[in-house]
Amino acid sequence: MGTPTSIRSSVMDPLLNFKFIVSWGPSTGGDLTVVAGVSKVGALSRTTESVEYREGGAPQGTRKIPGQTKYEDITLERGLILDVAFEQWANKIWYYENSGKLGEEVSLKDFRKTVKIDLCNQAGQIMNSYYVFNCWPTKYQALPELDAQAGATVALETMTLVNEGWVRDDSVKEPTYPSFDNPASPTIAGVTPPG
Repeated sequence: MGTPTSIRSSVMDPLLNFKFIVSWGPSTGGDLTVVAGVSKVGALSRTTESVEYREGGAPQGTRKIPGQTKYEDITLERGLILDVAFEQWANKIWYYENSGKLGEEVSLKDFRKTVKIDLCNQAGQIMNSYYVFNCWPTKYQALPELDAQAGATVALETMTLVNEGWVRDDSVKEPTYPSFDNPASPTIAGVTPPG
């Protein structure tokens, strides 16, 4: 009988959903900035409507052809911190203090952004990346409901982004993994491990 081998030797574990990086930048291209403290990202999903069509001389059944595709909104959530990036972006869509100045309530030049979502493995290596295009905040929640009776819970700020589509970055390849000879027994200079 030959040496047994693990059937998992070439099978990669699926990615977990708790380790990710969110960054954003101008929709016209340029450098992206990592967004601090994002703890939750809504799902990337799209829906293509089905259009029924029947030809006059065809049998009684109808054909179904693809119609318009809709990209669903994405919600970003993070614990309330001193970073004002969410608020600054939301203020480009509508800024109350400028509401008395006609034509200055909205920043039409740069209110859209490209958002990048990197999904990492447990070692923090980027395994999958998605670019979401022409995003802008359709809803911004600066403060959650506050309740002194609820106990200690994290105050969350949320932003809902509309978008015009997303793509997976095909240039992201599987990284090389470090190998450790004996990670449980580190060597310390001048100390001899017991024999």
